[in-house]
Amino acid sequence: MRNFMIIEAPSNLGLKELQPGIEPGVKFFPEALRRNDFAEEAGISQIITVPAPPYTMDIDPDTQVRNADAIINYSQLLADKVYEAVNKDIIPIVIGGDCSILIGTALGLRRTGRPYGLFAMDGHHDYMLPEHSGTAGAAGMGLAFVSGNGHPKLSDIAQLSPYIREEHIYAFGNREMDPAYVQPIIDSRISYYDLPAIREQGIPAIIKAFLTMNGQAGLDGFWIHLDVDILDNEIMPCVDSPDAGGLSYEELEEALTPLLASTLFRGMHVTILDPTLDPDNRYTRPFSVWLARLLRKAVTGFTQD
Repeated sequence: MRNFMIIEAPSNLGLKELQPGIEPGVKFFPEALRRNDFAEEAGISQIITVPAPPYTMDIDPDTQVRNADAIINYSQLLADKVYEAVNKDIIPIVIGGDCSILIGTALGLRRTGRPYGLFAMDGHHDYMLPEHSGTAGAAGMGLAFVSGNGHPKLSDIAQLSPYIREEHIYAFGNREMDPAYVQPIIDSRISYYDLPAIREQGIPAIIKAFLTMNGQAGLDGFWIHLDVDILDNEIMPCVDSPDAGGLSYEELEEALTPLLASTLFRGMHVTILDPTLDPDNRYTRPFSVWLARLLRKAVTGFTQD
């Protein structure tokens, strides 16, 4: 049996307001999972919370990123907890929050001094720099920052850039197909699979290639970034940037199961579900049950790569 813990990271600092005067509700995601008995159903008893600072709409003049200084400070607090867990051979499941928590989790891995891979499952690729962003939100820039791109205030915290090397990252699931949006990640060294490529190449082949890369590169393991907007909008509409299409629960499970079963799996974070957009728990409850079931299998059993 492997040792798991939950780290609650209720930060909404990486998003802009959906409506004037109403801050993003993703900070309530950990609380919503608590109400749905997520930890108990997943078989995880240890839970800690890293409280987030207050939300503002302020844009930092140096980086042109919203809440940049607060994100940097919060990322270091979150990195402390991830670092402590991984060094104790504990697998953290970090419940966000928005996608800017990727900066803190990747920084925590980097502090170990050992190299890691990243499997980023997201309906958007998040490899964007401030000059291309229409929101100034770090949530859409996380993959760029952790791979050493962008302003050093965010990409080189404690002079540890890159937190994860581009060639050790797989970006899986983007369905925002505007050519100007996708060109930067195509030009990078990230292994990029948009939704059409996933359907064409098949999920098992992509997962196998990622696990093989981890072994060949001599990595200490890998982290999973799971943004719930990778799911089809029909089954997961309570997100900040909904788009038509996406994966089914069955397809996402096909991808996650071998990753969670791998002995190289070191942890994951889950982001962007906004319970304020789901007042009757219609979408949050099925997601909680589904993910808890997958994690319980990982907690109690399988260990094949």
